[in-house]
Parts: sequence; structure tokens; C-alpha cells
Amino acid sequence: MTKYREIIRLSGLGLSQTNIALSCNASKTTVNKVLKAAREQKLSWPLDPKLTDPVLGRLLFPDSKAKPATSKRMPDYKHIRKELLHNGVNKKLLWTEYLEECRLAGDDPFMYSQFCYYIQ
Repeated sequence: MTKYREIIRLSGLGLSQTNIALSCNASKTTVNKVLKAAREQKLSWPLDPKLTDPVLGRLLFPDSKAKPATSKRMPDYKHIRKELLHNGVNKKLLWTEYLEECRLAGDDPFMYSQFCYYIQ
């Protein structure tokens, strides 16, 4: 997890973004984004002690967690496991059927590698 509080603290102490990135084990791009978001929210060091790390993260990047974990259509695992018990049925065939179902429904399917990963 990004150390937002530490990045803001080190910036308040006058460290360069490169040194902050090295100190926090983060990229310079991440440090730049955090400091830009902090400026937009008018946050500077010292921060309010009541401002917890999760609240600080949501304050800096309010829509970062609003996205769903995946927009892909999940396969019907119960059906797949049952079908795999039949002779002549393999993962590739079931994936092809899954792709067709997704296409007809207008959903975004998993690629074959993710499909195999999730049905294990």
C-alpha cells in the first residue's frame, strides 16, 4: 500500500520527489500523483491526527476504489465442473461455449488463461 502520509510528511520536510520515492519504496510517478492530489485537496504537513490512512487515501483518490474488481463475466463454475466429468469435454470446449454465451449477452469474457485459472 502506498504510504500517503509519509510522502506528504517528507515533502513537508523539503525532500525532493526522487528522495521521497527512494525512502518510501515508491515510483517517482506515484509520489508526484500523491503530492498533486494533496495540493488539490489543500493538504500539507502536519496532517490532522484524526485523518486515518484509509480516509486519507479516499480523500486523495476518491474514485480509485469505486471501480469494480472486474468487469468480466464470471463463468458458472458449478456447471463447468459438472461438464468436465463427461468424456470428450475439455476446458477449451467449455471456454469456447463461455465465449459464445458472453458474446450473445454482450458481456466481456475472460481470456482462456484466466478462465482456466478461475475454474481450478
